[in-house]
Amino acid sequence: MRRSAPARVAQFRRRRFERLVASALDDLPPTIARMLDNVEVVIEDEPTPEQAGPRPAAATADETVFGLYEGVPRSERGHAYSLVLPDKITIFRGPLERSFPSPAAIAREVRITVAHELGHHLGFEEDRLADLGLG
Repeated sequence: MRRSAPARVAQFRRRRFERLVASALDDLPPTIARMLDNVEVVIEDEPTPEQAGPRPAAATADETVFGLYEGVPRSERGHAYSLVLPDKITIFRGPLERSFPSPAAIAREVRITVAHELGHHLGFEEDRLADLGLG
């Protein structure tokens, strides 16, 4: 059975997005890539309400969740850290595609988002990530 044109377009867009995320991961320096040994990177269409999290009082309506790191940052792991489920980095396709409709802009922002969430895995806080241009 043949898929409808909108379904084919949606599938094409999803595959293109998956390639952007894979490319961002493939282009990481080897020293950084080795630090992803127990991290799962997944793509979801939209964040759940729980993933979007509570909004601070100072949050503006245009603050959109593009990615999320869930786990224990490497900087906080002690010697007893073992036998745990992988940390998880989730990249949210829908918010990124809506916010950055041009191919060049979305490719750039996917790289920034992957690097930003990886920064959280390494233990960087939001202010430090902003200083690095990943805010």
